[in-house]
Amino acid sequence: MTGKFMTIDNIPIELTGEEKNLLEVIRRTGIELPTFCYYSELSVYGACRMCMVEDDRGNIHAACSTPPKAGMTIYTNTSRLRKYRRNILELLLANHCRDCTTCEKSSDCKLQQLAQRFHITGVRFPNAQTKPDPDCSSPCISIDHSKCILCGDCVRMCNEVQHVGAIDFAYRGANMVVSPAFGRPMAESGCVGCGQCAAVCPTGAIVVKKDTERLWEDLADSNTRVIAQIAPAVRTGVSKTFNEKYGDLAMGKLVAALRRMGFDEVFDTSTSADLTVLEESSEFLERLETGGKLPLYTSCCPAWSMMAKTAFPDLAKNISMTMTPMVFTARMMKQADPEARMCFIGPCAAKKLEASRRTVRSDVDFVLTFEELAGIIEGKDLDIDLLEVDENEAALCSASAAGRGFAQSGGVANAVANKIKEWHPDMEVKIASAQGLADCKKLLMLAKAGKYNGYLLEGMGCPGGCIGGAGTIADPARTAIQLNKYMKEAPFTDPEQSPYMSEIHVLKDDPNFEL
Repeated sequence: MTGKFMTIDNIPIELTGEEKNLLEVIRRTGIELPTFCYYSELSVYGACRMCMVEDDRGNIHAACSTPPKAGMTIYTNTSRLRKYRRNILELLLANHCRDCTTCEKSSDCKLQQLAQRFHITGVRFPNAQTKPDPDCSSPCISIDHSKCILCGDCVRMCNEVQHVGAIDFAYRGANMVVSPAFGRPMAESGCVGCGQCAAVCPTGAIVVKKDTERLWEDLADSNTRVIAQIAPAVRTGVSKTFNEKYGDLAMGKLVAALRRMGFDEVFDTSTSADLTVLEESSEFLERLETGGKLPLYTSCCPAWSMMAKTAFPDLAKNISMTMTPMVFTARMMKQADPEARMCFIGPCAAKKLEASRRTVRSDVDFVLTFEELAGIIEGKDLDIDLLEVDENEAALCSASAAGRGFAQSGGVANAVANKIKEWHPDMEVKIASAQGLADCKKLLMLAKAGKYNGYLLEGMGCPGGCIGGAGTIADPARTAIQLNKYMKEAPFTDPEQSPYMSEIHVLKDDPNFEL
């Protein structure tokens, strides 16, 4: 054999030189070492110690923080290591609340899964910890400290990846908790509602708040008309809910399921995205002509808008006054029926924050993530195979390719720039976009420094855009492929061809509209 090798469980493994740590080498061999605190895109924290391995000299090492070296001999599952991991799990469980059967993370909790994997059927140690009451102040995120295992995943995601810095470790030793600065509630922190902290939490310590119970009450009321609007990111990732079985029929199955649950009407948010393109294009031109605030920031992502307002308050007036497609759709529906209840279904936790704001009448009563949607379909005990698909409703959406493309990064800015170019062929519209709040923050800093004067700037709080939202259950890369297919199948290309053009007046009908 040539090259550099190490031995893992008596099997020689060649090193490529690109591995950051032993854990990556071990996982490449098909051995799934347990971890709580390791994510490849985050810094190495090494807190949980579940990934410990033993060398041929009897020394133990944390696989996540140990670089691989040629000639190393490593064992991953000795009796010593098994005992070690069981003890760690028992200690974590000792300080953990015992409401696993009613926890919303039940069956999807990594602590629960590992306890089963290591056959832990009891905990020898009493729970002597006193934790703060759950923080439910935020409209989109809740924190239950009694379920926190201090793995730090949420803290590093918020600080290292998203660069929001809303939460961190507070206090020392046995009193340590994850909290906003100075013990403030989440609603008073710098949280922008992206939900990525909840997406990486291995237990139920941080979760996206759910609207399902209130929704069920309205669905059960025969006198209440309930309307669902579906985001394009959900539409293109919906087959995951049905185990990829139905392919192009998946959307039809979803609409049939929503109808069976009691929704009176189902609408596609992409149709309002076309109206947003036209209105935002007009707004950009108006600001250009009147000397208004530029660069213009797109308003579709509430996490991006919230970051701009909180971190750069002097730039708040640069945010577009155009309603988001979610609000646009709700506004149109309630113009026709003011008593109707509107439910937005999308992949975004921050939409719950947007819907709850009082400075803007959102007209949205419920916001469900894609994860919540899958849960209520399961809770309804629907036999998907028996649901009949109405081809007319499966199509559902009369939107342009531009409107359908709002779900991915760059989709909004490109759609607006293309429309302005169509209206004014000689005009150059400079655009810049960012995905993930870390890049959004850099974009805003450069805008404040004057680099993007006269630009149209688009920010998406999640990687890839809405398709990478915290409330999705589909692989963003696969969803992107489906979204591009969905855009190519659009019935028309120009947003001005929208059959809902006559409804654009709803913007002007609201004298209190303010973003």
